[in-house]
Amino acid sequence: MPANIEHTQIIKRPLLSEKSSYAMNQHGRYSFVVDVRATKTEIKAAIESIYKVRVEKINTIIQKHRSKATKFGVTVPAPTKKAIIRLHAEDRIDLF
Repeated sequence: MPANIEHTQIIKRPLLSEKSSYAMNQHGRYSFVVDVRATKTEIKAAIESIYKVRVEKINTIIQKHRSKATKFGVTVPAPTKKAIIRLHAEDRIDLF
């Protein structure tokens, strides 16, 4: 990614589901939807600057979506990238 991309453009939104809420409360892991072109080091820098926490580890997943048949033809949604972030034991992010 170009160096002039802001941190708020890398992190799109937090991913809130039952599974991610359990991981957040029990294991200190937070899930975010991020830009597909972002690297782990850029994601780490963005999380640390936005939320003022220490990131220990990042796992990323690129999710490719299934094609959908509509009356206009077949459409394929763009892939999304998720980042699962493990924080230092003393740090927390308040999403609610």
